[in-house]
Amino acid sequence: MDEQDLRKLTEGVKQGAMSRRSFIRRLAAIGVTAPIANQILAWHGVAMAQPASGYKPTKAGGGGPLKLLFWQAPTLLNPHFASGTKDQEASRIFYEPLAGWDAEGNLIPCLAAEAPSKANGGLSEDGKTVTWKLKRDVKWHDGKPFTADDVVFTWEYAFDPATAAYTTGSYKDIKVEKVDDHTVKVIFAQPQPFWADAFVGVAGMIIPKHHFGDYKGGKSREAPANLKPVGTGPYRFVDFKPGDILTGERNPDYHVKNQPHFDTIEMKGGGDAVSAARAVIQTGEFDYAWNMQVEDDVLKRMESGGRGRVLAVPSGNIEFIILNTTDPWTEVDGERSSVKTKHPTLSDPAVRQAINLLIDRDSIQKFIYGRGGTATASFVNEPKMFKSTKLKYEFSIDKANKILDEAGWKRGGDGVREKDGKKLKYVFQTSINAPRQKTQAIIKQACQKAGIDLELKSVTASVFFSSDIANPDTYTKLYVDMEMYTTTQPQPDPERFLNQFVSWEIATKENKWLGRNVSRYSSKEADEAYKAAQKELDPAKRAALLIKVNEIFCEANVILPLLSRTRVAAAANTLTPNYSGWDSDVWSLASWYRS
Repeated sequence: MDEQDLRKLTEGVKQGAMSRRSFIRRLAAIGVTAPIANQILAWHGVAMAQPASGYKPTKAGGGGPLKLLFWQAPTLLNPHFASGTKDQEASRIFYEPLAGWDAEGNLIPCLAAEAPSKANGGLSEDGKTVTWKLKRDVKWHDGKPFTADDVVFTWEYAFDPATAAYTTGSYKDIKVEKVDDHTVKVIFAQPQPFWADAFVGVAGMIIPKHHFGDYKGGKSREAPANLKPVGTGPYRFVDFKPGDILTGERNPDYHVKNQPHFDTIEMKGGGDAVSAARAVIQTGEFDYAWNMQVEDDVLKRMESGGRGRVLAVPSGNIEFIILNTTDPWTEVDGERSSVKTKHPTLSDPAVRQAINLLIDRDSIQKFIYGRGGTATASFVNEPKMFKSTKLKYEFSIDKANKILDEAGWKRGGDGVREKDGKKLKYVFQTSINAPRQKTQAIIKQACQKAGIDLELKSVTASVFFSSDIANPDTYTKLYVDMEMYTTTQPQPDPERFLNQFVSWEIATKENKWLGRNVSRYSSKEADEAYKAAQKELDPAKRAALLIKVNEIFCEANVILPLLSRTRVAAAANTLTPNYSGWDSDVWSLASWYRS
């Protein structure tokens, strides 16, 4: 299907000759999933669909306590410093973006009065500006009015290099202007095919100027609100013990009628994924548990006759391994894994290729994850139009041995291969979690058969995914040879997801290790393809460019994808959560209710 065919179909939807559902089905037949189909319609002047609300309560409050269990406990409450998903989720209880993504990939207004479209004048014909109209009469939790000044300030805060925000990639290449107290305009340097990034979803939470204005730039870490948030969300902050428990109370001035349903909220941290699943599904002590990284057989046993159930929705999340091509054991200017260094052995492409062949992905899927993931060789897997058909995986100890033999890596007396006095001995790090430890063990066993020695390191999840810049064991530091974790795709388009592969996002001491490129690897070709995709309006050509970025890193065997992850949570049978695989778990927390 070319651009002309696409225009005919979208025109048919605009004129009423074709239903939105028929359009989406036609595109699904060629691999374009619903989220992208909805964005194409929006770009061509068809407003985003607004799903009918299934919310049943007729008044706010009265639902009693809502108890959430996050076995990776949050450690801070500033969404723009939240490199760990747990901190993003905790921040989202109090802060809101202009819009978020539902399960079908529709852009749903939150602090915005409506989703921008060409039909309502929000999207310019040249693709260079987006105008957001804000809701009126929205108040911050301290009673101050929410205005366009807060939106403009959030942009200024996040793009300032001295702030060292985790979200800076969404804001550094735009300009934001205040039109009036309830209207802002986002300006791009060139036509923008995917414009719903800044102020949207996980990266889009708006912070109040009157609380953060004195703490922009170099003073950003000193703001009291980093731990005591004042937001616009459905719950007001009560108390926070980092690494333990977070509590809030219903916001009586919330801007959505009859919401929220619950009177109080508790986010309890700690424990592990299995105990969290048990506390919801079997004992009913909690209403909801996040990120059920639990062996599927264990979950199935819990579900039989329990008080809760497993929720599983498609997502773009990926469980993967990074092979460090910098030297994690040499310090340069107060920084290990510096881009000024090269790894003594993993900088050899043959070694990386061999390690990739020593991963038994099919067994990891079959015997550990089940519903939780599908084996893959591609970093991007959803939507399907962005998944590489070229990338394939294979498990072969014989081929790995042959590659290492030909590359000159000889087995020593201890069975470990070496060359020029350097041994293939690595520290392999991940978070403490049963499926991950079992995955590590499977990979270690195969590597031993190829003369590679792995020392397995497991870090407490609340530390590993912490945004604490002083801790050497966080995943963004990468102070080891290789590490494994899941990274979340926060929107139904992989552009921001793939900025983990661009040179200007490399995590360094200078940006407080909040750059999204944790691997430190860079490619001029990948940078150029990414920049070209940012201004390519033809959907097929843009997808090809983003696929190229993905393939460069995967074919270099710096990024080793393992499983395309289903987003899995646990919920009480009485709880009706609004769950999406394209945003945070609590993206629409105000609409949760108990039946």
